[in-house]
Amino acid sequence: MRTANQQCKRWFSMALAAMALTFLTGCASMRLIDSDVVSVAAVPAGMNLQGAKYRFERLPSQVHNPEAGLAEQQAQAAMTAVGLVRDDAGASLSVMLGFSGSQYLADPWGRPLAPGWTPFGSIAFGSGFGGGLGSHVGLGMGMRFPPPTHYRREVSVIMRDLKSGQVVYETRASHVGPWSDSVPIFATLFQAALANFPNPPAGPRRVNIEVPR
Repeated sequence: MRTANQQCKRWFSMALAAMALTFLTGCASMRLIDSDVVSVAAVPAGMNLQGAKYRFERLPSQVHNPEAGLAEQQAQAAMTAVGLVRDDAGASLSVMLGFSGSQYLADPWGRPLAPGWTPFGSIAFGSGFGGGLGSHVGLGMGMRFPPPTHYRREVSVIMRDLKSGQVVYETRASHVGPWSDSVPIFATLFQAALANFPNPPAGPRRVNIEVPR
């Protein structure tokens, strides 16, 4: 028969296990998107970007691109979160967006595979004489499995003063990882690009944002 102390210890262990399972389940439902961000502010004296009104501008190649419309929706959500207001008629800023993505086969460290990589295995024979008596014969076999695909995505936001035509804020964010779902990743990149707006720190920085899996 268990003593009261043993029962208490058993209950405590079960409670810790349940808490750990809950924690791990919560972590498993989220993923960390780490973005490399570079932002530069060049705001003239007397101009305040906080709460400024803006409108989107498109490059000729973006005019009929449906992805440009989606990028504007994602950027608008991120810009609203930092206090900017979309007002096409009363805008003082024009905003031009950039977005791009590519994919590649990666090695175990996430680096692009070198040309000539093959998924097939190899067999090698070898023989030789050691320092002692007798000879040595070896047989080796290696198998290569299909490598994972990694994705590199980048966004940019350029804000220009409509009166002077001067660029007053420029920011870029990029991310490399195994996630194939582009829509939430691009949305997260726009959030990362606008982190610390309108007073970003100097130089490159890493911005981490958790999003659902």
